[in-house]
Amino acid sequence: MAQVTVAAAARLKKPSWKDPRLLIGILLVLMSIAGVIALVGSADRTTQVYTAREDIAVGQVVAVADLSIVSVRLDDVESGYVTVEGGLAEGRVALQRVAKNQLVPKESLGKADALNRKPVAISVEGELPAQAVGGARVDVWVALPGASRAFDEPQLLLPGAEIAQVVSGAAALGASKTTQVLVLVTDEQMPKLLGAQANKASISVVWNPAGLNP
Repeated sequence: MAQVTVAAAARLKKPSWKDPRLLIGILLVLMSIAGVIALVGSADRTTQVYTAREDIAVGQVVAVADLSIVSVRLDDVESGYVTVEGGLAEGRVALQRVAKNQLVPKESLGKADALNRKPVAISVEGELPAQAVGGARVDVWVALPGASRAFDEPQLLLPGAEIAQVVSGAAALGASKTTQVLVLVTDEQMPKLLGAQANKASISVVWNPAGLNP
């Protein structure tokens, strides 16, 4: 009977703080809590970055008033975007088109002298294809006036030019509607286009669905 009492007492003995099993159990609990805290902290790590309030065209001066602020997770790509913490330098212009609600990449902004393409307005009569919007690519064809008041055969002048902006004009009474298409032109292409305009050439804009230079 005494042996049974001793055995029962041994089983009911209060565990000691020095018991390795108890220490291991506490350590596992602490590790589990730390893991949950780290996971929640990682999930909540967001960065305030700028987005375009409206479409931003190439060459446009960009100010804070043109932007909105959103909180997003960027992780390893955070350095590639304009953040609220990093700030927006004054006098920056858009080197690339930024669509409405798009995050603003750092490489899309710079100084005006870094622009390698400049917007030139081309007047187009009639309706443009629905796809001819800012950011789309078009082929610009030019037909110079001929000797007998007719136009020469059209020539492809600007293949795959990017549209910076489209501005629709009002139609005058009895006249067709005129649309101003601002296309981005390099310094090398500029003389031919300006020359065609000065010589009152017929200029046509054709949507390039491939978006590439032929």
